[in-house]
Amino acid sequence: MTDRMPRIVVVGEALVDIVHRADGAVEEAPGGSPANTALTLGRLGRAPTLITRLAHDERGRRVLEWLEESDVHVVAVAAPRTSTAAAHVDESGAASYEFDLDWDLGPDTSRLDALAGAADIVHVGSVAAVLDPGASHVAGLVRAARGRAVVTYDPNIRPSLVDDPDRVRARVADLIGLAHVVKASDEDIRWLHPGRDVVEVAREWVARGPRLVVVTLGPDGAVGVTADGDVVVPAVASEVVDTVGAGDTFMGALIDGIVDPGDLRASLRTAGGSGAWTGRGDPSAAVESLLRRSVHAAAITVSRPGADPPRRAELAAWMP
Repeated sequence: MTDRMPRIVVVGEALVDIVHRADGAVEEAPGGSPANTALTLGRLGRAPTLITRLAHDERGRRVLEWLEESDVHVVAVAAPRTSTAAAHVDESGAASYEFDLDWDLGPDTSRLDALAGAADIVHVGSVAAVLDPGASHVAGLVRAARGRAVVTYDPNIRPSLVDDPDRVRARVADLIGLAHVVKASDEDIRWLHPGRDVVEVAREWVARGPRLVVVTLGPDGAVGVTADGDVVVPAVASEVVDTVGAGDTFMGALIDGIVDPGDLRASLRTAGGSGAWTGRGDPSAAVESLLRRSVHAAAITVSRPGADPPRRAELAAWMP
């Protein structure tokens, strides 16, 4: 392994969250699931590149400044307007979303292809992975990158945007089969596979290709599934202000955790075969360490309003 910092490319939507709080207050803040994941990685010192779509308007400039302040390099395809998501936060802090966005990476994607092709880790997910016309190009980026990069995927299903559930489920299934690491919430899996046990579904996904599938369980913590077994970690106690960006923070911390140990990253990239662990040491211990750090990062985010992930020193101070 060289001293070069691994190159991380995140592909997906960046937008403005219009947050409607339970007390009637309305606030605007930058967001978008992949953008939040890139922001987390930037604050953890990883200097990722975000491939996204933004307008040259006031909201777009605000999103751009928000990302660049956290050391995220933004490559944005021009849009007629910056997308928005109306987030309605209830008294428990849980958020539901309604979107006004489009996702199109344009006719000439050669520069984007080159960026993803040179990455060590490529992360995709959420709306950008299923919304036409850009979703088809996202899948192409993943196919081109997976031979040399670790591919991570977060379905982050947004039911309010789904007009064809069968098509969305098929696209999600294709990306799961291409990814090395998948993180999904229990709500995602229940939408994708109604009535099924979420951990049982995760085991089936591992059998189809991913080396690691992580299911977040909200207040019940998270479970990591590999071919070697399951690892469960509890949630971290935290006073919940709202859940905006919590899953994206978890995802960013998870990616950050696989960046440094080159042996772990190589093991995750080794596709096919029995799916057995190819790295040194105990796979359960490695997965448990990844998950514990990620639930701590998410706990910090839910303790304050909006998508506000921790910086590296702050996360280290929270860790036992």
